[in-house]
Amino acid sequence: MTFTELPFGSWPTAITSESVVAAAVRLGEVRVDGDDVYWSEGRPAENGRTQIVRRGADGVVTDLLPGDMDARTAVHEYGGAAWWVRDGVLWFANWADQRLYRLEPGGVPVPITPVPDVARGDRFGDGEIGPGGEVFAVRERHPSDGGGAVAVRNEIVRLSDTPEVVVSGPDFVVAPRPSADGARLAFVAWDHPSMPWDDTVLRVRDLATGADTVVAGGPGESVGEPRWQADGSLLFLSDRTGWWNLYRWTAGGGVVAVVEVDAEIGVPAWQLGSARYAVLDDGGIVFARWRDGYDGLAWRRPDGSVRELDLPFSAFSAVVRAGADSVVVVAGSPTAEFGVYRVDVGAVAVETLRAPRDLGLDPSEVSVPEPISFPSQDPTGAPRTAHGLFYPPANARYTGPRGELPPLLVLIHGGPTAQAQPVLSLSTQYWTGRGFAVVDVNYGGSTGYGRAYRELLAGAWGIVDVADCVAAARWLGERGRVDSRRLAIRGGSAGGYTTLAALTLPDTPFSAGADHFGIADLEALAADTHKFESRYLDRLVAPYPSGRDIYRDRSPIHHVDRFRKPLIVLQGSEDAVVPPNQSEMIVAALRERRIPVAYLLFEGEQHGFRRAANIRRALDAESSFYAQVFGFALPESEGIEPVVVENLN
Repeated sequence: MTFTELPFGSWPTAITSESVVAAAVRLGEVRVDGDDVYWSEGRPAENGRTQIVRRGADGVVTDLLPGDMDARTAVHEYGGAAWWVRDGVLWFANWADQRLYRLEPGGVPVPITPVPDVARGDRFGDGEIGPGGEVFAVRERHPSDGGGAVAVRNEIVRLSDTPEVVVSGPDFVVAPRPSADGARLAFVAWDHPSMPWDDTVLRVRDLATGADTVVAGGPGESVGEPRWQADGSLLFLSDRTGWWNLYRWTAGGGVVAVVEVDAEIGVPAWQLGSARYAVLDDGGIVFARWRDGYDGLAWRRPDGSVRELDLPFSAFSAVVRAGADSVVVVAGSPTAEFGVYRVDVGAVAVETLRAPRDLGLDPSEVSVPEPISFPSQDPTGAPRTAHGLFYPPANARYTGPRGELPPLLVLIHGGPTAQAQPVLSLSTQYWTGRGFAVVDVNYGGSTGYGRAYRELLAGAWGIVDVADCVAAARWLGERGRVDSRRLAIRGGSAGGYTTLAALTLPDTPFSAGADHFGIADLEALAADTHKFESRYLDRLVAPYPSGRDIYRDRSPIHHVDRFRKPLIVLQGSEDAVVPPNQSEMIVAALRERRIPVAYLLFEGEQHGFRRAANIRRALDAESSFYAQVFGFALPESEGIEPVVVENLN
């Protein structure tokens, strides 16, 4: 094949911002109800709303929510588990008013929770149906008289005619799971300043007496995903060995290990309702597990032996029982976006229920990630290893000039307790198709490498993550895989903070940065954020206000004198997690110092952009920004609207 030489970054590509959002969906939870399979789809083309879809036994696929109803909850602001189904009846939290609705087959949604005292003040999620048909769910109540994050109450309620509180007291409660006989309720609880991946407790409450039994958890242990079994035992995940593995509790026998492997079955509970394992009729268990940056599916047979299943997937966002020996999964791979599949465990056969988009890409146009491990160091200077996924440039028609190396984009995931996933993402391929190399860094603090790796960020946010991003860029440059003179760093939310912090380094290797709704002032975040994360910084940075000096020292806003490199900032106007004032403070400071800066505020967007037009504009604006900073021309065929970079030249 003949390639045309063009400067890296300027290649025309089939992966445009329009293709990124065209027919795009974000697949969420999946449920199986009899022979029907349900899943949720976040649809950018419908203003980002979440639709619930049913696939019947006959293969017919039906959208269930009418009009502009949106199955999304604002519990913890990050939501998750906003809907559930039994016998064809759907319950869901509607985004606009946060009330719970019930939808009978062939009917219309009917609200089943009262109008709260304050608009959207009662938020519901993570529900499950008890044996008597009653609904148990998490309710997050925001009082009408305000009071900030400290006044918000998280409770478990039982819904019949009116919500009845059955669990209250802890700062947070999730995963209410009634036993088959309706006598007991399992739930997970924790208190500030812990987060759910730090210290949680699994309890079982006798609903008649109110007495609690502590099953597992406590300081230094994170537990989650409780599920009652037919024999009255309770399965759950715990990281007591340093990895989130699977255990079983019985009232008379205590806790025993079911699956213990050096891999992560669990994931951090940023959202409600994770589903990482499913129990088959014969007692076998199918579970997903992260190892060395890739996810896989395994089968624990009834005899206790474990078999890895050879499947064409690299990440699983849900695993749900679908029959005696099958599961339904939401899964993706390096060459395919997430889809919904039925997996026959014994035969290791896959049936596609909801295919990912047919993107029509030549395989040579897809950059497949390479897991990399590279040397870094801890805050004391001691050597250690960090990880990431490296994507080389990929284009079927173009190559860079002889002797040139590609510019590098260092991607930083949010959280910061999250991880880079090796699943086809057009928003990543958008860059590699243009001639950029990309490294998605799983810095210290990321999930998927065990608790010890996750805890590297304790007290060291803005240090360890920055060190690993710098180390990744320099390591790739030293090996001649990227141009060390053209390194850019980009991230959203917590990744935006790392971006800003990296650009304040006196010897930063980065030539430019892109901050998506990132944190500029840690003090402002500690004083003005939602309940779920209101004490998160106690562990990541220091207790506040006693650690105020550390907050100021780690906040990019107090080091604008160190900024020398161009920056683009993108922000949603209705972001309750990182409010717009965070972005506006850093932009104002850079304008005052005449550092090149571009700023785009997207009206109506929350934490992360959901609307197709805004996703497109954000990508194209960032592309225009790099073209101006690195000095190459954008493909005329794409008609990208230039972004205004103030103070450039």
